[in-house]
Amino acid sequence: MKGPPVFLDYDQRELDDAYDQAVYAPNRDEVNARLAAASRLARERYSPLRAAYGAADSEKLDIYRTRGHDAPVAVFVHGGAWQSGTAADHAYAAPVFVQAGAHCVVLDFDRVQDAEASLFTMVDQVRRGVQWVYRNAASFGGDPGRIYVVGKSSGSHLAACAAITDWREDFGLPLHAVKGYTLQSGMYDLRGPRLSKRGAYVKFTDEMEEELSPQRHLDRILSPMVVLYGTRETPEFQRQSREFAAALETAGRSVELVVAQGCNHFELAETLASPDGYVGRAALRQMKL
Repeated sequence: MKGPPVFLDYDQRELDDAYDQAVYAPNRDEVNARLAAASRLARERYSPLRAAYGAADSEKLDIYRTRGHDAPVAVFVHGGAWQSGTAADHAYAAPVFVQAGAHCVVLDFDRVQDAEASLFTMVDQVRRGVQWVYRNAASFGGDPGRIYVVGKSSGSHLAACAAITDWREDFGLPLHAVKGYTLQSGMYDLRGPRLSKRGAYVKFTDEMEEELSPQRHLDRILSPMVVLYGTRETPEFQRQSREFAAALETAGRSVELVVAQGCNHFELAETLASPDGYVGRAALRQMKL
């Protein structure tokens, strides 16, 4: 029987399921196995440079270089429900950019359980990672004037938090340090996640919910956004993307909403590995590649 509503018209079980991709993606393990194999091959082929953007052990990044100088840079922020994943696990994101003439930087950062259950730490790390890329792009042949951020799942939440950063005030960078964001299957308002079972491992506070809900700070978003979701994702991940894109449009921001027909969460992530896939095509188009 349906229980009392806890958020919108969801009861607790429905809301928990709506923030659990495995419930809606029975082929999760098969797709993730393909992505793991693609990541191993990418690392073997491109031998990424490893650099530190901070003092903590987790504050490092992998740089996949394209040929030539003054090339654009894609900064990839991986997902994993804020709990898992590494830059090495997500090397599959690099070849599509390298082959199109862009460098790709894949960030590492804390898991939420290693950050005292706070998303503030993770957001700060992603912001500092982007700052490092801007300041050091020329050292690996990148153009600091053409930096773009690509996010996946919980990484899209972190990337969207980067989009509400005051780069000039907080980091001494140009206001438009990031030229655009491509965000796949993200969360842009934290009320739903806070009330779901994700609240068992993230120590949500009112301050965290307010400050790290990008949809509540549309006035801070200055760069164009592409927002993507799949029609076979959980209902909450679909709603979050639709409402974020609609709010951006209403606020007069530059936004494109891409709906990936027939894709669940993990199948959509896999499309980043192809220049003709939903995410790969969107990211390259935004970068004018």
